[in-house]
Amino acid sequence: MSASADVAPCPWLPVPAAELHADCLKAHGGERREAFFETALLYAQSLWLQGFPARAMLLLNRAMGCSLTGRESRPLPYAAVAWLLRSHTPDQFIGNPRRHWQHLATRMSGPRAKLRTWRAWACWRIACLAMPQLPPDSEQLLHENLREPSEEEIRTQLDRLGLPGEVALWLEGLTMAAAP
Repeated sequence: MSASADVAPCPWLPVPAAELHADCLKAHGGERREAFFETALLYAQSLWLQGFPARAMLLLNRAMGCSLTGRESRPLPYAAVAWLLRSHTPDQFIGNPRRHWQHLATRMSGPRAKLRTWRAWACWRIACLAMPQLPPDSEQLLHENLREPSEEEIRTQLDRLGLPGEVALWLEGLTMAAAP
């Protein structure tokens, strides 16, 4: 699949051979392992190349929720998150990724909920650095008596719950997000 003239593919995601659509995920049924992970990354790139960065981010969320071993052919997409947040254009809808991941982290349920919660907080921190002008959902923080975690808390939890090498991948994403 080739990008349109003004959209470069994300260097941190695989490039699909053709434009993908939601049905590409249906082939996996309820299975959320390496094959789904790879398809979600391909679909995220396809959405990015079609000009839908917010939808691409949603696919990266889904990829990070997979049951993985750390032996997959592709790393967790923290760098891709940072790159997409830094590379979208003002005319492309991105929403407020900071609020998105705040809400995702504080409402997580289902399989691997604790790990998925801390991955959401990790992406939240990337969004805070990449797009510092975006506000949190202060009302949610106040009314639900929530506190945003520190980088050290996120790092500790990813180290405790995540895959081998996950913290290093996240730190790479943080560095990319904070770059001038």
